[in-house]
Amino acid sequence: MDIDAFVAVHQGEWDRLAELSSRTRPTADEADELLRLYQRTSTHLSMIQAHDPGGAVAAGLSARLGRARGRLTGGGDNLLVSIARFVMQVLPAAFHRVAVPTVVIGALFLLVSGAFALWTQHHPQIELLMSDEARAAYARDDFVDYYSDHPNASFAAQVWTNNAWIAAQEVALGVTGVWVPAVLLVNAQGLGVSAGVMFEQGEAWTFWAHILPHGLMELTAVFVAGAAGLRIFWAWVSPGRRRRLTALAEEGRRLITVAIGLTAVLLVSGVVEGFVTPSDLPAAVKILIGAAVLAGYWTYTLVLGGRARRAGITGDLARYDSGAHELTA
Repeated sequence: MDIDAFVAVHQGEWDRLAELSSRTRPTADEADELLRLYQRTSTHLSMIQAHDPGGAVAAGLSARLGRARGRLTGGGDNLLVSIARFVMQVLPAAFHRVAVPTVVIGALFLLVSGAFALWTQHHPQIELLMSDEARAAYARDDFVDYYSDHPNASFAAQVWTNNAWIAAQEVALGVTGVWVPAVLLVNAQGLGVSAGVMFEQGEAWTFWAHILPHGLMELTAVFVAGAAGLRIFWAWVSPGRRRRLTALAEEGRRLITVAIGLTAVLLVSGVVEGFVTPSDLPAAVKILIGAAVLAGYWTYTLVLGGRARRAGITGDLARYDSGAHELTA
């Protein structure tokens, strides 16, 4: 094969391919022509590579075909556009999908925690768990000191890590159907016993002043993680008209979205617990800050999430990122 003669014969087509590839808004006829030239040039490249694979002509044609391919298939979204879409549509839609089970889980958690608090406060057998001296020391010093024993930044990081670990357990092991209730029960018991001891020692206001600023958002994040984990459990128990593996895959991808969002939510909660809860601000102001953070989350979830879901966004990954989809009847 005479490479120089081959180039002389087809150079015009290749130049035309490069010209059409540089058009920002080609007409319909130009788009059709671009596709034909792309296919023809691909054949030319394979012929040249058979005789001179490492030559300059093959490299030049590969570059032109690459630009043409980008024009024909289109590029991905701009990174900032993708981030904005995730924050303003995909993430709130994913939170909105688990809003109802989040509220149900939260109500059950508070009911169980309240039962433990009442038992601890009024049951005489509490002395078998904690002596009178231990309960007095806990209410007088230990409970409050927990929030100020370490520097604010390191304590916030520790809280964030601990809460993220709890949420991760609910998310990763939610498919079992038993891990989420077990984790929530243990935490409800711990909170209830702590509240009961504080109430019994006459430190109810101290308890609320130190729990509510960060606890409103922190517990909500734990409830969200539990709801997301149980969605995966329910996906394989009741997949509907989907195959079980398909249902698990879809819920798993949506769970990734929730997990990413919870990282940010728990970070905010950790900052509040590390810097606001132990601060010298009036207790009412600290509680208002916690309530504002919680209100911001639910406004984000219900307003933006509701709007996104009405637009058909489910919180799943985009079609390109999630791979091929199986058609089912």
